[in-house]
Amino acid sequence: MAALPAERDPEKQLQQVRERIEDLQRSIRRDTDRRDSLSAQLRDAEEKVRGARGRLGSVRKQLAASDARLSGLTAERERNQKTLREQRLALAAQLRTAYMSGREEQLKLLLSQEDPAAFGRMLVYYSYLGRARAGKIGEIEAAVAALEQAAAQEAEERERLAALEAGSRKELSSVDSARTERSKAVHAISSQIRNSSDTIAKLKREAAGLEKLVANLRRALRDLPPGAGQAFEKVRGRLAWPTSGKIVARFGQPRGGGLKWNGVMIEVGRGNEVRALYEGRIAYSDWLPGMGLLLIIDHGGYMSLYAHNEQLFKAVGDRVEGGEVVATVGDSGGRSQPGLYLEIRRGAAPVDPVPWFRRPTP
Repeated sequence: MAALPAERDPEKQLQQVRERIEDLQRSIRRDTDRRDSLSAQLRDAEEKVRGARGRLGSVRKQLAASDARLSGLTAERERNQKTLREQRLALAAQLRTAYMSGREEQLKLLLSQEDPAAFGRMLVYYSYLGRARAGKIGEIEAAVAALEQAAAQEAEERERLAALEAGSRKELSSVDSARTERSKAVHAISSQIRNSSDTIAKLKREAAGLEKLVANLRRALRDLPPGAGQAFEKVRGRLAWPTSGKIVARFGQPRGGGLKWNGVMIEVGRGNEVRALYEGRIAYSDWLPGMGLLLIIDHGGYMSLYAHNEQLFKAVGDRVEGGEVVATVGDSGGRSQPGLYLEIRRGAAPVDPVPWFRRPTP
């Protein structure tokens, strides 16, 4: 079968789109570094928090796995101990039987010669008994070896568990240190804002940055291979919320200075899972001024945006399914408390997200 031309090869197209978006992300970072050093400091601090949280999560997963292995090894050791006890009891019973019958019984039968058939049967019996004793001894030796091996593995796993616990404490300290750096960066930005006009100007810059990003992404995504599945617009009124919480800002509500909310702000605890609304492909996964750690999923003509995350689990170009965990809730972007900001866009235009869900509010 002939290879597809480069312009028709979906994998080639996807790689080209991914490279364009990654160039766009690098460009945004350079612009932030050049124009707003405080925002750059905040970004770096929040990405340290993200990295420390990610490492801490990884260590905790390893801890859970190690703890499960340790429980299994402990149970195996206890089974081996039980088997060893049973085998020893069985051997003791055989030895008692042999002792009670006595070796002189064979000699009496041999000397009496009264019943050669009985003598033959007795010899066979004694040979079976001898083999059984030898077999039990072999089983005991195997049980002892298995017990020693399980005990050694258990000791090794306990050492590994102790090391992981030490690593967990270290990463937790790293999270605390990174969050302290973030607090300093947030305070520096807050100190720079002297009045409400400064706040509005900052909001307008951030809103313009998001609009520019969406426009650039739409241009970059034009060559993206189409995704399979039901069209996003047909699931209106049937979606599940990406996380559970209280809506504290709604679509269309004023934000000051003529700005309005283009999505909903959901107040929810830090670390809660954020799930994709619907299947699609990751179009953006990086930090953006005002949005913090931002994830954008392209659904083919529609986009869903998830902002202020603490961790992002997906990279540009990744396919995701509806309901798949893609991030965790945070306060990145300089927020004073954790929460998730959610937008749905039809093309470049934001639409009210609430009617897209099965129930009015989470």
